[in-house]
Amino acid sequence: MKYPTKKTAVISAVVVLFVIVAALFLRGSGNKGVVYRTTPVKKGDLLATISATGTVEPEEVVDVGAQVAGQINSFGTDKNGKTIDYGSVVEEGTILAQIDDSLYAADVAMANAQLLQARAGVLRTEADLGQLKSRLNQARRDWDRAQKLGPSEALAQSSYDAYKSGYEIAQANVAVGEAAIVQSRDAVAQAQATLQRGQRNLSYCTIKSPVKGVIIDRRVNIGQTVVSSLNAPSLFLIAKDLKRMQVWVSVNEADVGNIHQGQPVSFTVDAYPGQIFRGEVGKIRLNATMTQNVVTYTVEVITDNSSGKLLPYLTANAQFELSQHNNVLLVPNAALRWSPLPEQVEPKIRAMFDSSAQHEGGIGGKPQTSEHAAKPAAKSSQGLMWTQDGRYVRPVRVSIGLSDGTMTEVQGDEVKEGMEVIIGEQRQGAADSGTTNPFAPQMMKQRR
Repeated sequence: MKYPTKKTAVISAVVVLFVIVAALFLRGSGNKGVVYRTTPVKKGDLLATISATGTVEPEEVVDVGAQVAGQINSFGTDKNGKTIDYGSVVEEGTILAQIDDSLYAADVAMANAQLLQARAGVLRTEADLGQLKSRLNQARRDWDRAQKLGPSEALAQSSYDAYKSGYEIAQANVAVGEAAIVQSRDAVAQAQATLQRGQRNLSYCTIKSPVKGVIIDRRVNIGQTVVSSLNAPSLFLIAKDLKRMQVWVSVNEADVGNIHQGQPVSFTVDAYPGQIFRGEVGKIRLNATMTQNVVTYTVEVITDNSSGKLLPYLTANAQFELSQHNNVLLVPNAALRWSPLPEQVEPKIRAMFDSSAQHEGGIGGKPQTSEHAAKPAAKSSQGLMWTQDGRYVRPVRVSIGLSDGTMTEVQGDEVKEGMEVIIGEQRQGAADSGTTNPFAPQMMKQRR
């Protein structure tokens, strides 16, 4: 057996030590190297908006119901001669549907007969009154003669009293006859009212359009029975004018204070991807709704639909335009959120950041960026951006202006167009995932 010499053992030890040192060096250099992700400051236009969702609605809708009960026998025709259906264009007074009117026609016939009977009753009572008046005249003449003779040998007392009573009875009968005429005439008026009611109910069997518009919903079919009790059943929904539409947008209570009448609004619908429609705020409804402790208000946005593209009840993604700044310096919001570690800042600059400066957004402090994205700031707040200066980074103090949630307006003496500002960092040796998702594996280290 041959043992290694002392020289061989020393050489082997040196080689092993060299390999260990090289590995440690390479490992350490891989952890310490930092590559900053930067983006240039750009000039552009910034529009602050409030985002919300809503529904496209016709500007004015009429719900046509039935005031009588019965079976739907048929539908009417539109101005083109086609049977009434979804999308039919109708004029005011167009027949929409016909309800079975046999029972109501019978009621009208009965009421008409009662009217004729009441009118005949008036004629009879008038004739009876004529007879009663004739009898009254005869009784008056007999009573006048009896008064001239008086109770005597020519006229017995009983006869005298009989003439007097006959006259008084005749007067009373005339009064009864006159009252009967009034009663019969009232019966005529009652019969006329019953007839008018029957005729009106009969006319309700023909459903007519109260307005000019478009049928956007037909809720009955032929043969279906509608029952009218306390509430009139809805048969048709008519939009008066589809060339003017509304978008009913639900706006959070935190944002409704920034909404006002006449405010410009842009919105999109999934039916036409990439196309932007425009309108303006017409009304803010005061009847707020609460869902899971979230209060929202309905805002009516008026828009022109002369093209006819917007259909009722499409879902709209609306943007309420709050403020717009043109030709201003812009940076991504990430540039205002990023902050370095203390060792990444030059020592003399690091010493300038006291505790108050850190609280305002210094090294490791709270980022000074507007959290109210898409809202105009009442005052410009102060913030920090960072730019690379050799192996260190240095701060750039800025005033933060308008933000749209992605880009933010900045101003400052040191801020120039094209300046590279840091938005993140990556350790050398780590694979670049191309994402800034904070929940992704930390191959890209970005601190906030």
